[in-house]
Amino acid sequence: MIIPDRIDHTLKRAKAQSANAITIINLSLGITALVLIMEHRLHMSLVLIFLAALCDRFDGMVARKFDVESSFGKELDSLCDLVSFGIAPVMLIFKGIMDQSHFMGLLATILFILCGAIRLARFNVTEFDGKFQGLPITVAGCLLTLSFVVIHFLPLSFFVLLTIILSLLMISTFKINKI
Repeated sequence: MIIPDRIDHTLKRAKAQSANAITIINLSLGITALVLIMEHRLHMSLVLIFLAALCDRFDGMVARKFDVESSFGKELDSLCDLVSFGIAPVMLIFKGIMDQSHFMGLLATILFILCGAIRLARFNVTEFDGKFQGLPITVAGCLLTLSFVVIHFLPLSFFVLLTIILSLLMISTFKINKI
């Protein structure tokens, strides 16, 4: 009976950490996207940011399905989201076009990251009622990342303005239903 008990215990522990493992994959993809951005491999980083978004979509679902939601998992998810959807997308756009206007591009980049951090901190201390307050950082980051596909067709001012608008939407107080 020792072996079946051991297997059962191991399966329970694996189940308990499955959502956190997916969250860590999200973070790993975000970090790798940042490294690729530094290496000027921007298109590949775009793909990794969207893969991170898939992980972000599923980690919460897995936690709820296995009934392993925790405050640790919530905090870990927010830290990972700041990297994958707060830093990586804006650095992709900065490296892709906004560094041409270093001062304004840098200000917009800093604003996006700061607003993303504020949005996540507010989310973590607010009771969730089925509606998000402000634009979720994952949505803002994915929209900014998606804008990269038109980087050669639109002026620099579009990307600076888009970054500022998304930043402000993250810290706004409007309510949006969870999908």
